[in-house]
Amino acid sequence: MHGIRNIYCVGRNYRLPAKAHEETASALEIPMSPLLFSKPTHAFVEVQGQEFVLPGNRGVVEYEVELVIRIGQLYKPGIQIDELVDGLAVGIDFTLGDIHRELKAMSYPWLLAKGFPGSAAASPFMPFTGVEACRKLDFSLVHNGKRVQIGNIRNMIFDLQTIIDFTALHFGLGAGDVIFTGTPGGAGAVTDGVHMSLCWGEQQVGDCRLRLS
Repeated sequence: MHGIRNIYCVGRNYRLPAKAHEETASALEIPMSPLLFSKPTHAFVEVQGQEFVLPGNRGVVEYEVELVIRIGQLYKPGIQIDELVDGLAVGIDFTLGDIHRELKAMSYPWLLAKGFPGSAAASPFMPFTGVEACRKLDFSLVHNGKRVQIGNIRNMIFDLQTIIDFTALHFGLGAGDVIFTGTPGGAGAVTDGVHMSLCWGEQQVGDCRLRLS
């Protein structure tokens, strides 16, 4: 098993968020290629029932559930995802929502809103059993007992192979890199003391309690 190296994230990769989560007409357009950003390794935290703290003094903190894949070997052109990926997790991309909107309005990079410690949370990695097996199960987020987000890779704008090929072409991919592959509809705000559960199919694969400080 490899330690976490690079953390890549895909924005606007599900049809409903790409059409509905922004205010301006230009933002309603579906992207022509994967919209990638990165997070520092300090952002990554594995959730196994613990409590951890997110910044509550910088405006609203928002959650976005995502499927996370882990790269198992050095990417080579033509390699297929079922050979390249060795791990699968359900994760949360946490965002400082107010800061994020300010940065986008100024066309600034998203790092200040997306890269804080704990902003890339994920369940323990499970073995990756192939794309077709993944298409048969939903991933979801339960917020204080209520299922608030549910997604399936069938609804992606850019599929996993496209994401991997594009990321490798522009940035490189190797063992230990992880990719947060985008969020479906239903993202919302974190409240202090909330309990969140990450689910793969009907199985809870990770959970945590969040404090805002």
